[in-house]
Amino acid sequence: MATVYQRITLCDRVAIEPADALRVDGFADDTLVRSALERLAQAAAVEPRWRARIWKRIPVAGGLGGGSSDAATALRLANATLSEPLPAGRLEGLAAALGADIPFFLRDGPQLGTGDGSELAPLDLPQDYWIALVLDGEKPSTASVYRRFDARQGADGFDERRARLLDALGGIRRPRDLAMLPPNDLASSPVAEELRARGAFRADVSGAGPTVYGLFHHRSAAEAAVAALAVHGRRAWLAAPAWYV
Repeated sequence: MATVYQRITLCDRVAIEPADALRVDGFADDTLVRSALERLAQAAAVEPRWRARIWKRIPVAGGLGGGSSDAATALRLANATLSEPLPAGRLEGLAAALGADIPFFLRDGPQLGTGDGSELAPLDLPQDYWIALVLDGEKPSTASVYRRFDARQGADGFDERRARLLDALGGIRRPRDLAMLPPNDLASSPVAEELRARGAFRADVSGAGPTVYGLFHHRSAAEAAVAALAVHGRRAWLAAPAWYV
């Protein structure tokens, strides 16, 4: 695959503190944070004695990497409590074994993800724009998204599309240049057209969906889009790019 990762200000919060035993509170459906802490303990040859607390804001199964970012944050915070913390490279190795997009959340700035998504290269992309996020229904399973992709021979022409992506990335100087990036191969949504009609200079599905993003030059326009599209059961948020871990 070839994908652009960008951190945004819509985020969960994760707190880690030493404890007598491993415990994860705040999100009953968590599996990734617990697994991340167990693997960290095994790699560091210590007992998994942490209490994690998760405050969820990112929609579950929304294509925004919520669970992955939580796991990466738990790894980073718990690693800092160790008497001999693991080096960054080894921590990223643990992260990649949990999920291909988790290593990204251990790094600063936007990244190009290749291979299975865990091979990262830093990108110098503009960060001065606003983002309208719209949750467009419920996400089918990731496996079913890839099955549909395979059924329509989505892999055909990958090398050419990858080359177009790399060429476009090399020409980005201003926010509006982000519109040159190729569309998402995995998923599409009519909500993207609604966002463009409301002034977004780029709009597409995030990851495997179902969240759709629209990029705007001005906060007022992004806020208006969020207000207009948060109807008929839809959820919508205003966000901005974020650089740091």
